[in-house]
Amino acid sequence: MISTHVLDTVRGVPAAGVPVRLEAASDAKVLGSGVTDGAGRVGELGPAIARPGNYRLTFNTSVYFAATGQTGLFPEVCVSFTVTDPARHLHIPLLLSPFAYSTYRGS
Repeated sequence: MISTHVLDTVRGVPAAGVPVRLEAASDAKVLGSGVTDGAGRVGELGPAIARPGNYRLTFNTSVYFAATGQTGLFPEVCVSFTVTDPARHLHIPLLLSPFAYSTYRGS
């Protein structure tokens, strides 16, 4: 299972309303999608990952920036990652501001 959350580091709040896509990196096939909730989370994106491989999450940050009256440099943020054990839950958070972002493997 893949999950995520987005935190707005400038405003100091969860980033609600961010559309997120989960794709297979090999062919860009969309495996699932969601929108962050009031806590900035998408609890489960798409179906369970069936095999090891490379995937990506694409966050449509332009929607969030427009909704919050911010002007951002990055209209999308793509986070590529490798699944080595499909049975293990993988949480990919995004720390977001209008001019920077970072990510890490969450728990």
